[in-house]
Amino acid sequence: MKPDMTVNIAGMSLRNPVMTASGTFGYGQEFAEYVDLEKIGAFVTKGLSLKPRAGNPTPRIVETPGGMLNAIGLQNVGIDAFIAKKVPFLRTVNTPAIANFFGYTSEEYAELALRLDSIPEIAALEVNISCPNVKQGGIVFGTDPKCAFDVVAACRKSTTKPLIVKLSPNVTDVVAMAQACADAGADALSLINTLTGMAIDLQRRKPILANVTGGFSGPAIKPIALRMVWQVARAVKLPIIGIGGIMNATDALEFILAGATAVQVGTASFINPNAAEQIALDMEAWLTKNNVGSVQSLIGALEC
Repeated sequence: MKPDMTVNIAGMSLRNPVMTASGTFGYGQEFAEYVDLEKIGAFVTKGLSLKPRAGNPTPRIVETPGGMLNAIGLQNVGIDAFIAKKVPFLRTVNTPAIANFFGYTSEEYAELALRLDSIPEIAALEVNISCPNVKQGGIVFGTDPKCAFDVVAACRKSTTKPLIVKLSPNVTDVVAMAQACADAGADALSLINTLTGMAIDLQRRKPILANVTGGFSGPAIKPIALRMVWQVARAVKLPIIGIGGIMNATDALEFILAGATAVQVGTASFINPNAAEQIALDMEAWLTKNNVGSVQSLIGALEC
């Protein structure tokens, strides 16, 4: 008998717990020839802004031991082009599409949430709060609990769709950030976003990335991500989507034991475009081999 792989995130039913991470999977269509999108639980779009963004100058990706650094700079087509050119594809896929979005003021976030709320092809919204609040001197929304509360509350008023908040690891107390987002009306939390890092070219005596610093992702961040998911799962009664260095089914199942209801696959898709689908298949095979009837029975089942 096949195990039950279904999970539920804030009323959104997923056929399995495997999603793709924002910024690593385009708008879904880019990977459609490599991945059977109807074999994964959901996919998350590149982060969307009100206006198109060209992103940072190159070079903006560099491989490092244990992972990669990126300084893409949130390049995206903007909400208008997304609706006109990307949404039609979403109608052809029987898999929930989650729209990631960001702004530089609470008003921008709220406007984007309102625009996305009216799109039936979007199953849920993921709020990227790792952006500077230009009205508060550039403080990053995701590093200050009050700023996070304000922006999440503004989005909550603008949408009835499930609202997922993506947490930054670049904080002193991730639990305080999670609690602020929960208090503001978040339906679920995804964590972690990338860690800030840099790489140096010794011969040139210069940073490799044109932006100097970038977001570090990949296998090396998994222990940090696992710890943060475990901490937040113990403190906040919201579904959690685990992210960070998930390269195979073992990694994914460890996040679920730590308290995640679902996971997102990011950097692994750069190595193997079919990684998310393969991880979902291998998770099911593990459950079958180990006589586990439901993946839900593993959520938060870590013994410690």
